[in-house]
Amino acid sequence: MNARHETGTATTTHRVLILGAGYAGLSAAIQLARRVKRRDDVQVTLVNAQERFTERLRLHMTATGQQLAELSIPQLLERTGAQFVRGRVTAVDADARTVRTDDDRVLHYDTLVYGLGSVADTTAVPGVDDHAYTLNSPQDAEALAHRLALLGNGTVVVAGSGLTGVESAAEIAERHPELNVVLLGRNEPGTAMNPKARTYLQSALDRLGVEVRSGVEAVKALPGAVELADGESLAADIVLWTSGTRVPPLAAAAALAVDEHGRIVTDTTLRSVSHPDVYAIGDAAAIRQGYGTMHGTCQSGMPTGVHAALSIIRTLKSKRPKPFRFGYYHTPVSLGRHDAVVQFTRPDNSPRHIHLTGRTAVRYKETVTASPWPTFGRMKKMPASGAFWPHGGRFTRVTESAQ
Repeated sequence: MNARHETGTATTTHRVLILGAGYAGLSAAIQLARRVKRRDDVQVTLVNAQERFTERLRLHMTATGQQLAELSIPQLLERTGAQFVRGRVTAVDADARTVRTDDDRVLHYDTLVYGLGSVADTTAVPGVDDHAYTLNSPQDAEALAHRLALLGNGTVVVAGSGLTGVESAAEIAERHPELNVVLLGRNEPGTAMNPKARTYLQSALDRLGVEVRSGVEAVKALPGAVELADGESLAADIVLWTSGTRVPPLAAAAALAVDEHGRIVTDTTLRSVSHPDVYAIGDAAAIRQGYGTMHGTCQSGMPTGVHAALSIIRTLKSKRPKPFRFGYYHTPVSLGRHDAVVQFTRPDNSPRHIHLTGRTAVRYKETVTASPWPTFGRMKKMPASGAFWPHGGRFTRVTESAQ
């Protein structure tokens, strides 16, 4: 792939289109645009449905009425050379190499970076779309905060005992002690942590007054209740749905190769296995490592964005892109504003013995949550600074034949 295309005597620009300005998409845009800023033969455009950056790591705080900084995507892109287009992607035509947005614009690309990540799955269980809140966006979180503020007393059911559910239940219980908060799910909270860290997490929830219901499954959301698989009906004035995620069907509709969850299947360099002019990053990608398929987090999403940018640059120079490798290193979980637990992990995300709790964990978690902004700032000044992350050693080693 050459940066310039010859059409008769005219030379055209290589257009790189990045879809989605989450942690992964913004990392890809800043890294790539900054590295090609002095070139006039490469154009980088970032497309996102809104100008406001969504701090997914803090949405449970927004959901309890806490005011966060307004982060502007165009401002974050300043001095990088990247263009920003506001629009919700409605279709991708991988054969024509075009993307359509909700205002009927058609955007053309030579290389596509697909970073339209996951949202809470409200389609798998009847009634959830109509009767439950989610944390898919700042607007969703603000709507929940408004409803919580008006409730006065009653029961809030958080459906889903994963990390989002745990953080949300703890935050709501701390900010609204007058409410009865129930956290329910198939697994115990903190099930992937070592026993001591898991015990600490569960004790913290108990101290906050969160009622934990493990080994149960919500099968239907109703006005004022949640129906469980065993037939029990649990009264609920508010239901927050954090159980399961899904990705937009756009990739599958474009005939890109996807897995059973709709994520784009990539090779070792993060290229689509069916369309080599498409890269997939973050939650939108099914990325194989030696330990299995990666799951989406901020700590892994940003490296995928940077690596896609580096792969594109190498390809523009007619060089072979390098394989992507990533190893996990921690799982920080906030338990309200005054407590937290941080589980350190092996590269395959299995728990180590070491963990942090209490105030030390709170400081660590806040540092992690705030880290993208200085990272983006450093990448603007020194792009190479973004290309460092734990590669995971033997845990992540995978051959092309395993893809």
